Amino acid sequence: MRKIKYKKGKRLQPYTLEYTGAHRNIESELQLFVYDDKTLAEYEAFKLIHLDKFLANDKVNWLNIHGLNNVEWLQAIGDYFSIDNFMLADILNTVRRTKLEETNDCLFFNIKSLLPSEGSDAIEVEQISFLLKKDVLLSFQEKRSDFFIHIRERIRSHSGLVRTRKADYLLYILLDSIMENFYITLENEEDKVEELIDMTKQNPDPIILERIEKHRDNFNFLKRSIIPLRDSLYEIKSIKDDTVFNEIQDDTFSFFARLHQKSLELLEQIDSDMDTLESASNFFFSAQTHKMNEVMKTLTIVSSIFIPLTFIVGVYGMNFENMPELKSTYGYPIVMGVMFLLVIGMILYFKKRRWF
Repeated sequence: MRKIKYKKGKRLQPYTLEYTGAHRNIESELQLFVYDDKTLAEYEAFKLIHLDKFLANDKVNWLNIHGLNNVEWLQAIGDYFSIDNFMLADILNTVRRTKLEETNDCLFFNIKSLLPSEGSDAIEVEQISFLLKKDVLLSFQEKRSDFFIHIRERIRSHSGLVRTRKADYLLYILLDSIMENFYITLENEEDKVEELIDMTKQNPDPIILERIEKHRDNFNFLKRSIIPLRDSLYEIKSIKDDTVFNEIQDDTFSFFARLHQKSLELLEQIDSDMDTLESASNFFFSAQTHKMNEVMKTLTIVSSIFIPLTFIVGVYGMNFENMPELKSTYGYPIVMGVMFLLVIGMILYFKKRRWF
C-alpha cells in the first residue's frame, strides 16, 4: 500500500528554515482584517513595508499569509512580529505533527487540515499555522483555500460574536472551521466504506480488498492527525492556570473546551468506523471462502457422479474372453441405461440431502 506523503516528508533540523510542502509555485501574499465592534478595514495583496500604517492598537488584527515558499519574505514577517526561528521552522516544515507552543508574548498552534480528494480515495493535506499575540492573530496557509470564507463574511457582515470579541475568539472559530473539515473527510470515508460493503456483498472482487486497505490507511492517518490536536487542545486548558501567556480571555476557554470535546468525538467515531472496516474485511474473506467452498462442493459432486461411471467403464474395458456381456446383443444399451439411471439416482440423492 502507498504510504501517506505526510509520513515521508523531508526531515530537517529544528531551526532550519526550508519549506517542505508541495505548493512551491504559490506566490506569497498578505491579507489583513482590522476590526472591532464598530469599524472594519480590509486590505488585500499589500507589501510588508505597509504593515505599520495598517495595523491598529486596541483592535483585532488578523493577518493571513498565503504561500510559504518565499522563505526570506517569511523571515521578514518573523522579524517584524518577533517570532522565534523555531516557530518559523515549524510553520515551514509541514511534516511535523500538530503542536502547541506557549511563550510570554505569543501562543503558537499548527494543525493539519484534511479534505477528501475528488475522484480518488486519497486525502488532501494542508498545514495551517496560527500565532496569537496581543490584538494580533497571524495565520499561515500553504495556498489560498475556502476554509475561512464564511468567517470573512461573518466579519464583513458583523454576524455572530466575532466582531465583539478579541483575537483569541477568532483563533477559536478558525480552528473550529478546520475541524469541520475533519468531519467532512470522515463522512466521505464512511460513505465510501458503505459503498465497499455493498460491493463486497454483490461481488467480492480482490480490488475491493485493496480499497479496504486504502481506507484503513486513511482512517489511521485521520487518527494520527487528530490525537496530537486533541492533546494540544487539552493543553490550552492549562494555560488558564499559568502566568506565561495571558491573552486568552477567561470566558473563551470554554470554547476551546468544545473543540477538545469534538476531537474526542472524532476519535470515537474513527474507532467505530475502523471496526466497521474490519467487519467489511472479514466479510470479504468469508465471502471468498464461501465462494471457494461452493466451487469445491460442485467439483466434488461432479467427481462423485463420475466415479461409479468410471468404474463401470473400467470393468467393461478389460476385454476378457469369457465376459458374458460382450456377446449380448443388448449389452451396450443396457449398460448405458444403467449408467444413466445411476447418474439420475445420484443427482436425486444429492438433491434430497440438499448438497446443492
